[in-house]
Amino acid sequence: MSSAATSATQRGQVDLIDFVDWSGVECLNQSSSHSLVNAMKQGYRDDDGLHLESDSDEQLLIYVPFTQVIKLHSILINGPEDEGPRNLKLFANKENMGFSDVNEYPPSDSIVLSPENLKGKPVIVKYVKFQSVRSLTIFVENNQGGNDISKVHKIILYGTTVDTTNMKDLKKIEDH
Repeated sequence: MSSAATSATQRGQVDLIDFVDWSGVECLNQSSSHSLVNAMKQGYRDDDGLHLESDSDEQLLIYVPFTQVIKLHSILINGPEDEGPRNLKLFANKENMGFSDVNEYPPSDSIVLSPENLKGKPVIVKYVKFQSVRSLTIFVENNQGGNDISKVHKIILYGTTVDTTNMKDLKKIEDH
């Protein structure tokens, strides 16, 4: 683990991979042979031979629902120097977005990834905008080199879970 990733986890932030609802994860414009699973799933994302790749142009639209409410602290995206993502827009709790929607809604945060970020330096998000997140949509607008294809080797979301009350666990008090 890189020192930047270590510092993100030392502040009480954890890799949120265990809280991803994999049945609802989607990625628009992904190559069928290089899908999102390669960049996000544990085990796959650590294999240097696997990656996520865009299909018809450089844009990707990634939807990640969570099994419980989370607070997003930072995001780590690894990618190649020329084909790695450059401009990202993050949307908290926006479901069923298409490419036409990314300019209709203001993003919760906009990020410009540097070459250092693509080598493993996490980007801290506007924490106040990501306090009660049920889903995250990541729009990869373009890449570092202006190429037709964007590649992502690894995506790691860091944060914490929000302690919520499960109403089913509460016992009903009988009227006296």
